[in-house]
Amino acid sequence: MAELLPLLLSALILGLLGGGHCLGMCGGLMGALTLAIPKEQRARRLRLLLAYNLGRILSYTTAGLLIGLAGWAIANSPAATALRVIAAALLVCMGLYLAGWWSGLTRIEALGRGLWRHIQPVASRLLPVSSLPRALLLGGLWGWLPCGLVYSTLLWAASQGSATDSALLMFAFGLGTLPILVATGLAAERLTALLRRRGVRIAGGLLVILFGLWTLPGPHQAWLMGHGGHQDASASAPRHSH
Repeated sequence: MAELLPLLLSALILGLLGGGHCLGMCGGLMGALTLAIPKEQRARRLRLLLAYNLGRILSYTTAGLLIGLAGWAIANSPAATALRVIAAALLVCMGLYLAGWWSGLTRIEALGRGLWRHIQPVASRLLPVSSLPRALLLGGLWGWLPCGLVYSTLLWAASQGSATDSALLMFAFGLGTLPILVATGLAAERLTALLRRRGVRIAGGLLVILFGLWTLPGPHQAWLMGHGGHQDASASAPRHSH
């Protein structure tokens, strides 16, 4: 578990840094959901917003578990290295997008639009929101909204080779996106304005790019994380796996 903590922290930070992207993708939807709360439910706005987001985070966690199973299945094959390289490349592309330097990653979001077309009508039937279970279910459906940031993080999580670790990483990522989206729903202008600043977006983009480069397979990871000894141990692991 101690070895997983730096990765969980990285996933949390990745979610926080992606706040600007979340505003673009989900900020309008969050505002619409808030407006959809009936007048008599306005006093419960925060609880309903938290329920929306809990449902969204749980859907990320579920997706992480499912794709993590695929990552686990190929963990001991050359495909695992290829998956990690692709995940790193996508993270670099996301950093370029967050910094406002290149928006090509948005094309990847088209991959999920077919699924979203089937989910969106179901989600629309849950409006207006009148109860916490309804808000939770709506958030769970909302979590499948096509998003390049989520797709990039999913591939990175899957490259860890463990379904459980992948699910935990996606849960941490979802927690990282929570502050900005809750603030948007509560009309917290100062926080949302801060994350929209160009300097903040560039700084966040650069950090995500560095994280993507760090994700690339290579000896630099063992040096940075101090896991050189673990690599030696892992080299002998296959002899005990049968």
